[in-house]
Amino acid sequence: MANSNLPRRIIKETQRLLSEPAPGISASPSEENMRYFNVMILGPAQSPYEGGVFKLELFLPEEYPMAAPKVRFLTKIYHPNIDKLGRICLDILKDKWSPALQIRTVLLSIQALLSAPNPDDPLSDNIAKHWKANEAEAVETAKEWTRQYASGA
Repeated sequence: MANSNLPRRIIKETQRLLSEPAPGISASPSEENMRYFNVMILGPAQSPYEGGVFKLELFLPEEYPMAAPKVRFLTKIYHPNIDKLGRICLDILKDKWSPALQIRTVLLSIQALLSAPNPDDPLSDNIAKHWKANEAEAVETAKEWTRQYASGA
């Protein structure tokens, strides 16, 4: 780990992410900036995102762990809680953040969100409306987008 001015907590969390990756998730720090992580999340089984490989970026602000990491999807995804800029509507990234949470917890929560979209707390109103009006059709669209944008190509 080249960045010696990093807080010990970030160094420890990074080492744990690299040595004990969570299933279906990989996160590695950028060599230029150890607060910036390149993240890959595999679409969970039995979800419309199954088979997809989603790229995300995660950035730890100076205030971390007192402030939540900034995370966004770089891969296009059809999901009621993720907007077209890749921003994620997830309580622990906003008002429910706690310094007790870790990068790993955040990534597992995002992975869980892929398994259980919540159209009642949307970031993308159009997709949420579609999800509520015709869930089967919305799920098909999500599967199509996964094939088109997240096929690991």
